[in-house]
Amino acid sequence: MSDLEPEALNGLPSAVQESAPSQTSSYKYDHHTLPPSTLSSVSKVSNKLGASSTSIENADLAPAETEATHLTDSLFRRHLLKPLDKDAIATQISVYDDPVLAPHYQPHPAFENLHRFDPAARWTYREEKELVRKVDWLIMLWAAIAFSALNIDRGNLSQANSDNFLKDLRLTTNDFNFGNSLFRISFLAAELPSQLVSKRLGPDRWIPIQMCLWSIVTAAQFWLSDRTSFLTCRVLLGFIQGGFIPDLVLYLSYFYKKTELPLRLACFWASSNVSTVVSSFLAFGILRMRGVLGKAGWRWLFLIEGLITLLIGIATFFRMPPSPTQTKAWFRPKGWFTEREETILVNRILRDDPTKGDMHNRQGLSLRRLFQAALDYDLYPLYILGVMFGIPTSPPATYLTLSLKNLGFSTLQTNLLTIPSTVVGMVTLFAITLISEAVDSRSLVSMAEDLWALPCLVALYLLPAMPNPWTYYIVATVLLSFPYTHAIQVAWCSRNAGGVASRTVNASLYNMFVQASSVISANIYRADDAPRYQRGNRALIIVCCVNLLVLYPGTRMYYKWRNSQRDARWSAMSPQEKAQYLSTTTDQASRRLDFRFAY
Repeated sequence: MSDLEPEALNGLPSAVQESAPSQTSSYKYDHHTLPPSTLSSVSKVSNKLGASSTSIENADLAPAETEATHLTDSLFRRHLLKPLDKDAIATQISVYDDPVLAPHYQPHPAFENLHRFDPAARWTYREEKELVRKVDWLIMLWAAIAFSALNIDRGNLSQANSDNFLKDLRLTTNDFNFGNSLFRISFLAAELPSQLVSKRLGPDRWIPIQMCLWSIVTAAQFWLSDRTSFLTCRVLLGFIQGGFIPDLVLYLSYFYKKTELPLRLACFWASSNVSTVVSSFLAFGILRMRGVLGKAGWRWLFLIEGLITLLIGIATFFRMPPSPTQTKAWFRPKGWFTEREETILVNRILRDDPTKGDMHNRQGLSLRRLFQAALDYDLYPLYILGVMFGIPTSPPATYLTLSLKNLGFSTLQTNLLTIPSTVVGMVTLFAITLISEAVDSRSLVSMAEDLWALPCLVALYLLPAMPNPWTYYIVATVLLSFPYTHAIQVAWCSRNAGGVASRTVNASLYNMFVQASSVISANIYRADDAPRYQRGNRALIIVCCVNLLVLYPGTRMYYKWRNSQRDARWSAMSPQEKAQYLSTTTDQASRRLDFRFAY
């Protein structure tokens, strides 16, 4: 192929003309790092080359993902949208349609889906929509069920606390806090080791193993006898459950494009709210078993919910195929997808993110890569946010059942009264997800959780020494109905990490800092501050103000500053220097000069 002809570049931005690839260049670019306008222009370069420069006809391809319709357009601006021809080609233009770039983005020879990779494959919007819906039912639904099982076993301690759990085991509030801290520390410590095991075994194997192991420990809490056994179980549960969430998110990325994941992650975290509602009703019935065989209701709660999770864990072995092309098994001889559907699934994912073909799904991560990710200081602002953003809402949520019990509500009333905030929380979660898609500012949208919490915390702090139980309940319910922004920040961290390997490691690191936040939160409400916890609430108000006035604005300014630094260096380079850099650089992911951080 000859160098790009000048007329092929006419009408395109100068930045694109300057960095247009030639035959002699080994030029590579990561289409995730380029601004949408530049990506669109690069696509136009490929189209202007014509049939003489490529063996694949590109005229029938759909626009790049950056030009696709957002969900908010469908909801709020439908009158401006052109009717979609469902039988039109939905295959989106990508690096595989550029003869210069395509050789640099071929999947790894060990890639498990290589036999279905076909850059010439085309499919319609109708086929893709029906297939994504099928994936939602077969993959996403069970992932949500597995995540719900995690939250049932993580949340039942709070429900047990409403049934004289502390008194029966002769524990103090400080013992309870210490147990929660040990759980979170062990959860945090297991994050990276769990990721290493998951990448080696495959998340389709490791996830159900985790579920079965922790369900056994959960059920074993039926026989708790004292402080030592309580603390031991908390450590074991934390260590086994650590890494489960990043493992599950990684697994989902095998089946979904980057623009499809945010709403699925919202559903993912909403499933935890559903599990809270379901477990509240379960607790309502199970805790009434106090006295059966002479045992406390909370003992039956641990045993029954642990057995439920064990059944889900066993079923998960049969419900999580390793990849889109590996759904056939002895118990599912026909598989879930046809050859045509497998081809669409594999190629739509690789066109969206070619780096997903860089690794086999059972290929482990090296320690060197872990250290590289840990030393990526540009992610540190997000890690700090991970520590701080959830602190203001965590202690009130953990102590809601105990506070309601102390105000005179019965055990059964207490568990039922937690449901409204859970349901409203699901609504605000989806609302903030839609807003995050409409507003291109992750830092401003992520502030919503603390903005919501601040006035409620002030109200809690100002309540009288003996507040009306229903007044306290209303304030606490409004507080705990906050829009949960964790999913947005996980996606933000993933976006700013760059490549797939970096995203995997940095997602784990981010989650470790979130768990560190839980450790801090577990020690804010102290026994000598009960039952009003005014000192604790004052600390939460201060943290909330720091988040809103310092951390979120500071993170936004930091990433704007880093982008401006790179813009200055990039603009100062001549076209030849840019081409030389792009063809020879060893910089990876977010370290590249042409990478721009989201904020």
